[in-house]
Order: sequence, then C-alpha cells, then structure tokens
Amino acid sequence: MAHTKDLWWRTVKCQDGTKVRVKSTRHGKGKRYLAVWIDPDGRERGRAFAKKGDADRYGAAMETDRARGEYMDPSAGKILFGELAKRWFRSLVVDPASEIHYRGVHKRHVKPIFDRRFVKSIKPSDIAARVREVNERYSASTASSTLLVIRGVLEIAEADGSIKKNPARSKIVRQPKAQNRDVDVWSDDTVAALVAAHPEDLRPVPVVGAGCGMRQGEIFALALEDVDFEGEVLHVRRQIKRLGEGYVFALPKNDKTRTVPLPAWVAHTLKDHMERNPPKPYTLPWEKPDGPPYTVNLLFCWSYGGHLKARNYSEVVWKPALVEVGVIPEPDKDKRGRSRYKTTRREGLHQLRHYYASIQLDAGVSVVALASYLGHDPKVTLSIYGHMLPSSDGRARKAIDDRLNRGSHSSDGT
Repeated sequence: MAHTKDLWWRTVKCQDGTKVRVKSTRHGKGKRYLAVWIDPDGRERGRAFAKKGDADRYGAAMETDRARGEYMDPSAGKILFGELAKRWFRSLVVDPASEIHYRGVHKRHVKPIFDRRFVKSIKPSDIAARVREVNERYSASTASSTLLVIRGVLEIAEADGSIKKNPARSKIVRQPKAQNRDVDVWSDDTVAALVAAHPEDLRPVPVVGAGCGMRQGEIFALALEDVDFEGEVLHVRRQIKRLGEGYVFALPKNDKTRTVPLPAWVAHTLKDHMERNPPKPYTLPWEKPDGPPYTVNLLFCWSYGGHLKARNYSEVVWKPALVEVGVIPEPDKDKRGRSRYKTTRREGLHQLRHYYASIQLDAGVSVVALASYLGHDPKVTLSIYGHMLPSSDGRARKAIDDRLNRGSHSSDGT
C-alpha cells in the first residue's frame, strides 16, 4: 500500500517502550514528505513533496496506475530528446533521400530547441510554437517535416514508456497548411522563346517539359529505351536524384512509374537530337549510393559526358535563358565576379509542367487523365490546377435552355 513518510521527523522507541518523535538530520532541509509506493517489479519507490496532501495523492495515483496496468516509471521521462532522436533515425524505414531530408530538418529546426530537453518536459504548446515559427520563417512544407520529426521521436518515447502520451498529437498542434496560390502560366510565346534560348544540344529539355509535363529529374534521366515513337508515348521510369554529395537513378516521385502521350512536336525534337547526339550507356547506382549499378542509354548529357545536374543546369543554362526572354532581370555580380540571379521558386523548370497542365485542361482532358500523366493523385491535381478548369456556367445554362426550349417548341407544335 502507498503511504507517506515525514522526512523531517522520525519516531524513536525509548527504553520504557514509549515512542517519541525527534527531528531528523534532514529537518528543515528540502521537501518534507515522501510519497512511497511499490512498483510492478516489487521495488519500493518514492518521490518527495513539500505538502503532505500532494504526497498522499501522488502515492495513491501510482498505486492505481499499477493496478490498472498503466504504471509508468516517474524517472522514465528523464531521457533527453536527442538520445531518442538517435533511436528514431535508426528505426526509420524510408528511402535514402527522405532520411537525408529528415536529418537535415532535425539538425536545423529541431535539435537546437529540443535535443537537450527531457522528453517529459516537452509540452504540446512548445511543439505548436516551434512549428508555427518554422512555418512563418520558412514554409509550410518545412514546418510539416519539422512536426513529422518531432512527432516521430516522441512516438518512440511513448512506445518505450518514457511518456504516457505523445504531446505532438495534441489538438493544439496543428498540421501546417500551405497557402493556396494560383499557378502562373507562361504564354506560348514565352515558352517558345525559352526553348530557342537553350543551346541546341539541350533544347529538347524544355521541349519535353512543356510537351510531356515531366519533372526535372525525370527529364534528366530520360533514356532511349523510354521513348516509343511507334506507340507515341514516353515511359517515365526513373529520375536522377541527389543523395548527399552523390547521385543515383531512382524511381519517380512516390515510386510511381507512368506513361505519357508523346506529341509529334516532342517526337520530332527528340529524333533530331538523337541523330546529332546518339545516346550512350550511362551508369549510376540504383536508389542508394552503394546500390547496384544501373545502366541506361541516357539522352541528355553535358558535352564532357556527365549527366545533367539541377544546380549546374539552372545556373549555366536555365537562368541565362530566363534573362534572355525577359522573365528575370540581368544578374548582379558578387565580389568574385560570379553571376547572381534574382529568382524565386516560380521561375523554375517546373513552370513548364504547369504550362503542360494548362494546355491539357484547356483542351478538355479530364482531371483524372491529367493526374495520371503528371504522376499525381487526382485530388492533388485538382487542388493545384482546379482554377484552370473551364467554367461550366455556360454549359449548364445551355443544357437547361436546350431541354426547356425543346419542350416548349414541342408544346407549341413548332
């Protein structure tokens, strides 16, 4: 049974058998009352309190938790968040790129705030405040990743019995939501000018982006065996992905391969390109830096033979083309004479994917079909491009007028 000890006074038995209370050596020092209980392993445990009532209630609560099978060691939560973060990363079962991303998020946005704190001291309000701060300073996606890491580490704490309940799952800790902004779509003239501004051997890159809606990494990984001129389709089977300092071939985003229509404009451009630049075998590891070698006949390479890399392509080819067609201003020069372009995420190669989507929707292609071409879930496609759908107001009016007018004409005998 739980009971409470007085640490400031002790009972002493006299020679005549009477008992008297005398001051202990701890009298006046520290907390006076010690709640005592027996844990599930049969060991006597205790915790000191300043007030007897608090000690009585705590001891009784621990006995109740033991009886219900809900007992938790009070010292269990005295483990640092950083220690549990190491366990969480060891338990992760994700692709290498995701692990690298989560480690970066932990290092920049989680570790400075939580790693030196005991997990039992972390409150829902602490987590909500941190997620909100990251959302305001960076982006909703970064804040979502921050919450994912915090929640994952605290899941380990809950599963291991260090805390009773994961504070990151409290109702006050809300999932960050990105602000929906309408996608800006470049004009036909702008896209045509960007294609023309590319070097001849790389001109097919924006053509494939605008004509097939592929992601940048997927375009860079496009190979001869992916092009079916007779069937008029492209097979999107892989992407080139950066992992740390190295690169690998990997499945497309969400591990989904797909097939997209191959327009005559794109097909003609690719045929001309392959005649001038015959595809050659190119090998990268598959999925992981130490993965098995994977070889394809890559369509796009630098003149020296290396595969296209996002940063180099952006700085050497894409941004100069944007300047040439007037999408962004001339670059500034840093102290070392290097060009520094002023761009945002709204001027990347991904804009050609938006251009592709706008053309498809304008032509009446269904959201479901477009989603399959883009490698999206239809809900995602609708959330991004829903504002581009042709208005149904006119068609709705026409449908009613056609039916009602036809009925009125019949009743008139006309």
